[in-house]
Amino acid sequence: MACGSSSTTEIETKRETVSPQTLLQSDELFTQRQDLEKLRQAISVLNRARRENERSYDVEWRLAKYNYYLGRHTTDQKEKEKAFADGVAAGKLAVKQDSNKPDGHFWFGANLGAQANENPLSSGVTSVGEVREAMNKVIELQPNYEMASAYDALGQLELGTRLMGGSADKAKEYLEKAVEIEKFNGEARIHLAEAYLALGRDADAKKQLDFVLQMKPNPAYLPEYQQQVEKAKKMLETKF
Repeated sequence: MACGSSSTTEIETKRETVSPQTLLQSDELFTQRQDLEKLRQAISVLNRARRENERSYDVEWRLAKYNYYLGRHTTDQKEKEKAFADGVAAGKLAVKQDSNKPDGHFWFGANLGAQANENPLSSGVTSVGEVREAMNKVIELQPNYEMASAYDALGQLELGTRLMGGSADKAKEYLEKAVEIEKFNGEARIHLAEAYLALGRDADAKKQLDFVLQMKPNPAYLPEYQQQVEKAKKMLETKF
């Protein structure tokens, strides 16, 4: 029994460590995520670490994050579905390994929400509660995490579930809180514009979209900002 216990402890210790080089390599590849092949390589680096028993919180939440971005941008439907499913699983493992940090909760919820959007009839309704719980936990732990995007996620949830009790007014509250905490969250401003439009506040919606076009983006989110600019322009062309 003693030998068995020692062996298990050694395995668990291995699984809780990861080389700094592995994380640096994956992070560097992620900064080049506009090239999806680089993003796939970042995921591959982390999956290799998993196979080598470097299964750690820092590996799992990154896998959840990177898979989320891959799922959002790939045009291959099978790859998209796999990425979100893998992201949900990795996020869940990250939460299990450390529930007192926001990363696992956020990326678990983000992947679950994206997965639900892909299959609204089969998984959308059942996932709403879990996504809400995950994002509320992020707010409890670190309200400004990922540029206050947990508030953005809750706002999107309200907008997306209006036929099932969601509220544009409640969405507005969440999204206003997001941009109060993080002025340059372009994604939240676009969703706030959608909430204002739903409430008949067209002038306020236009102000949000104009702000996105004129703001100085966070350098770490330039690929996303370029997409936000396109969304804002399209909304200005079609909604006003």
